[in-house]
Amino acid sequence: MKIEDFPVEERPYEKFIKYGEKALSVSELLAILLRSGTRELSSIELARNLVLDIDQKEQILKLYDYTYESLIALNGIGPVKAIQILTLLELSRRLSKATYKQTMKWTSPKDVAGYFMEEMRHKKKEQFLVVYLDTKCKCIGYERVSEGSLNASIVHPREVYKGAICKSAYSIIVLHNHPSGEPIPSKEDLQITTKLKATGDIVGIRLIDHIIIGDGCFISLKEQGYL
Repeated sequence: MKIEDFPVEERPYEKFIKYGEKALSVSELLAILLRSGTRELSSIELARNLVLDIDQKEQILKLYDYTYESLIALNGIGPVKAIQILTLLELSRRLSKATYKQTMKWTSPKDVAGYFMEEMRHKKKEQFLVVYLDTKCKCIGYERVSEGSLNASIVHPREVYKGAICKSAYSIIVLHNHPSGEPIPSKEDLQITTKLKATGDIVGIRLIDHIIIGDGCFISLKEQGYL
């Protein structure tokens, strides 16, 4: 079915012009981005296939599960459309970060978690990030130092503090995600926090916080009294 076969009031472009972007569904917005469909599927049908779950309900977060390889394997999605979709997702992450960065305080666990939330909450494996701060608690950089399995991140204090020393950081904040979506700290999380704090005390680079990212939620080990 082609877009031209839809009633005028149901076509994404016309609906956007008449009612504005907020009146469109996720599938309709995505159809505008895709621009065209195939001989068998309209752009709206392609978009629906990308975001509908098994109950035929729109799940916008489903888009974060796609990779370039998984997208081009889908019927009707070639390299160009795959790149368009992934570009949209990367822009959404950067917009989220830019919004937080304008007013955020690196001493606030809520602000730090919010800054990295969209980047980390959808990861299928645990990732361990280190944020480097100067004497005024301003961020001078951050990097991923480890990627673990589905349920465990493998990180050594040496890897964490190597970058901190190279950047002449005054203090650091570390973060990692729980793919399960639950940010409750494990025994291993508490153990590595203790090791990192001890190492920081020795090298003179303070560990300010260890933040665990869940699905739209977080836990600060500093706020929990572990630091």
